[in-house]
Amino acid sequence: MSFHYPNGKRYNPAQKEGKPKKEKKWMYGNRGMTLEEDINESNQFYLEQEIAVIHKKPTPIQIVKVDYPKRSAAVIKEAYFKQASTTDFNGVYKGRYIDFEAKETKFLTSLPLKNFHAHQVQHMKQVISQNGICFVIVRFSATEEIYFLDASYIVSYWDRMVKGGRKSITKQEIHENGHAISLGFQPRIDYIKIIDEIYKLH
Repeated sequence: MSFHYPNGKRYNPAQKEGKPKKEKKWMYGNRGMTLEEDINESNQFYLEQEIAVIHKKPTPIQIVKVDYPKRSAAVIKEAYFKQASTTDFNGVYKGRYIDFEAKETKFLTSLPLKNFHAHQVQHMKQVISQNGICFVIVRFSATEEIYFLDASYIVSYWDRMVKGGRKSITKQEIHENGHAISLGFQPRIDYIKIIDEIYKLH
């Protein structure tokens, strides 16, 4: 069975299951997964401690080839990972809907807006309009700095780009409008603490 990403590149599970080569250990893509893993561990901690129920949304797939070796069984032979239409994570905390995206950048001084898609920004607008809590967790991989940035700022910077402005969010803007998160042990990324501070959900 073969899976393909939205850009057509074939997904190779052996690359994840096999032992990574030393020279690839700190590649940008692998470090991007680390942010997701840290958030997943944090979500698991929140769940076990009955603090919040937040999960990563499954990546949608489009099945294009199916074989039927038996009448009672179907085998997927080829499928494609579809481009996600919303954000990465969602759930509920103290009766409020939580929805957020995780982004990592290798740039030292900015987060390119090309990391987002128009439909994701539209989704953020819709969540905000329904009084949901929507935000982005940003990691600057070179310095291992992590920030919580409310989605209203993403919408604002996106609109600025659409009107001909800069195509990225500066680190200074994230520092001024966001909230720094220090890596911890349990949870690894305590974004719930930031939510309590901003939205006064104590």
